[in-house]
Amino acid sequence: MNRLVIILILGIFTTGILTISFISDNFVDANSTKKINFTKTITSSQDPGQGHENQQLALILSPNKDTLYDGSMTFTSSEPVEVVILHEINSDDVKGQPTWTIDGNTVYAMSLIDLKTKSDSFEFTGAALALHSSNSKEFTATVSVDGWIRGQPTEITIQKIQVQKEPSLLLSRTNVAATIPMHEGFYNGDSTFYIITDSSSQQYAEMLTKKQGWKVEIAPPIEKISENTLQKIFVFKNGVKGDGIFGHQKEIFSNTPSQELEYNALNSVIEVSWKKGQNASILASSEEVINAEKDGRVEFNKTGIVINAPQIIWPGGQMLVRDDKKITDDLTFGGGQITEINKGEMTVTFVAHRGWGPDGKTIYYIVVDATPSGPAKMMGVPFSPRYENLISNSSAVDLFQFQNGVKGSGSLGFQPVIAKVIPGNENYSPIWRIYNVEWNNPENASILETISDINSSKANDLISVSLASPMNSHYMINSPFIDPFQ
Repeated sequence: MNRLVIILILGIFTTGILTISFISDNFVDANSTKKINFTKTITSSQDPGQGHENQQLALILSPNKDTLYDGSMTFTSSEPVEVVILHEINSDDVKGQPTWTIDGNTVYAMSLIDLKTKSDSFEFTGAALALHSSNSKEFTATVSVDGWIRGQPTEITIQKIQVQKEPSLLLSRTNVAATIPMHEGFYNGDSTFYIITDSSSQQYAEMLTKKQGWKVEIAPPIEKISENTLQKIFVFKNGVKGDGIFGHQKEIFSNTPSQELEYNALNSVIEVSWKKGQNASILASSEEVINAEKDGRVEFNKTGIVINAPQIIWPGGQMLVRDDKKITDDLTFGGGQITEINKGEMTVTFVAHRGWGPDGKTIYYIVVDATPSGPAKMMGVPFSPRYENLISNSSAVDLFQFQNGVKGSGSLGFQPVIAKVIPGNENYSPIWRIYNVEWNNPENASILETISDINSSKANDLISVSLASPMNSHYMINSPFIDPFQ
């Protein structure tokens, strides 16, 4: 029995060490207080706590003597979970309160928060942090933690801790609100609400900009994407009057994010016209409009034009709305990209994140969908696996994120991203191929603002640049660059 207890203790502390090893690049030394900031996907295992044998535990921050964790966490999970926060106490202090222990000797007071949800954000203070399920079914969770470690835990201090010598990069208006007009369309007879951010056609971009009073950027490269990767949007050139793009009935989509393997926000535009002598009526699904074309009632014009039309609300679902509506400079990427959906005003408000263009010019961008599933769920956007097909396609362009170095507002907690192209360039596309930039020696880290800075630092062997591959998959995001102040 004692041998089993020792194995369990070693197991849970090994898990904690592995977790801390993964995030050790993100520590900032501050005497006995260290900054911690990471995103990680973890899988649960049998809870080693006494009385929890048929339950599952995913340890995020391991219990360590004389250590206190303090911060915030955002998570998404494959199953509804509870949050476990442990508090270091003496065995004499138990006095009837809920506890957690492996061996009966070292005892922790336990706060068990039953959220009954698969995703949430919250603040914590305690000696350990975990997600917990009261049944035996294994679950997977992606967590983002931003906080502090106070004390000198043995299991952590033996790891390689990279010291951050540079000050944090403090930019004004790091995150701002971007209120974008919504449109209503159809999918399979039900309503879907969407926005339009980009078009491969200048003519379409100008027409859509005028109609919605909000700029649609020109993105020529997305026209090069194969039909197998795109989905379809049917737009009506005549027929029943309505709120569609051309003043007729609403558009029809071939897929929504509920069709996970088929959906992405890039739509091939098919213009639909009622033939003379036909009695126009409202069509509300792909099947209906395709059948009408087969019956000779309407005709199709396959334009070859592609528009970026991310869906915000669809039958059975919607993009995640943040719990914290206040947009601040230190807002994290986890927990959703939207602060408000207003169906009355037909608008949606995104968090627009600040970054740099290739020449150091300030840009703002929103995130609307992504692959793989872990980052997509963490950011609260639809998972679009079809983007995997675009990793080497000229329709995708490069975006550089920093995984260590100067602390800042980037997606990984370091300096802002740098984009290879911006709107106005003939190679601009909202589909981004993500690269990780890592300082070989973080003590030498400085602020990089341009593509030339990246190339120069790489040539001098100061940084390493590699394709990001969370969950062993290519990391691609649909992230339109916008003007949030229009």
